[in-house]
Amino acid sequence: MATFWRSYLHVLSKHPWKTQLATTGVLCGAGDCIAQLIVEKKELRHYDWIRCTRFTLVGFCVIGPALRTWYLALERLFGTTGKSVALKKVFFDQTIFAPIFLGNFIMLMSHLQGQKWPDIKNTMEKDYTSVLLTNYKIWPMTQVVNFYFVPFQHRILVVNVVALGWNTYLAWKANKALERSLVKENRKEQAKTV
Repeated sequence: MATFWRSYLHVLSKHPWKTQLATTGVLCGAGDCIAQLIVEKKELRHYDWIRCTRFTLVGFCVIGPALRTWYLALERLFGTTGKSVALKKVFFDQTIFAPIFLGNFIMLMSHLQGQKWPDIKNTMEKDYTSVLLTNYKIWPMTQVVNFYFVPFQHRILVVNVVALGWNTYLAWKANKALERSLVKENRKEQAKTV
């Protein structure tokens, strides 16, 4: 394990951007895997590889870049160390970034699942508030620790480790929204045939 950690730190120091994006993508995929196999109790033969790939790519292409850019902005705005600096970062993280990011995440995942705008809007109405409230149960304290104790280059890793559980929740929630949308479409189709 120590060798793995040293290798990770070496790659992180040489390629921070790529390493953080890759780590985020892998842990998003792992979160979806846990959601499917443990939370939803799917058998391996019913495992949705496309869903897992989609969540991994969103982690790599959207979540990772958004986090890195946001953390760099917080560093520039508030500085690097101190209790008041950490609290300011947490305040802005949870009042600006989290609500906007989560809303965009829900809409993006719904769109990538093939939902139409009325279904996306319905998903937002049903899920946004509960996702945001769940966010507030996990992330403020995590971010206090992260911004106060953790060096900048390791913050996304800390977030990604905690986010393994969070990604599992988001993957499960996003899939529930798709299932609701499919049930609604099936009802419409059945009503047309009657």
